[in-house]
Amino acid sequence: MIWIITKYAITAALIVLISEVAKRSDKLGALIAALPLITVLAMIWLYVEQQPAEKISKHAWYTFWYVLPTLPMFLVFPFLHPRLGFWLSLGASAVITIVCFAALAVIMRRFGVVLW
Repeated sequence: MIWIITKYAITAALIVLISEVAKRSDKLGALIAALPLITVLAMIWLYVEQQPAEKISKHAWYTFWYVLPTLPMFLVFPFLHPRLGFWLSLGASAVITIVCFAALAVIMRRFGVVLW
């Protein structure tokens, strides 16, 4: 139980750190957020919990593919935000991400990469 609380605390602290840095510097906050810190932490947690190397490797592999369809959101959101407001822009960006993910999954299946 202590281990789970420790994982939550460290992970939450990272998210709080990013949001606090972003208040002071858009660029530095975005740079830190763009780093795969949560993925690296997840892989560290998996390793410390003695998960098989194959499981950790698969986590990194799928993370790569799952990041790709999120990238258009970061281009669309800044365009929509001044026009639609925060919540609608966030919702539209989420829908765009889902559509991009579905399209990527269909395309990658043809190359033998099964994403869902």
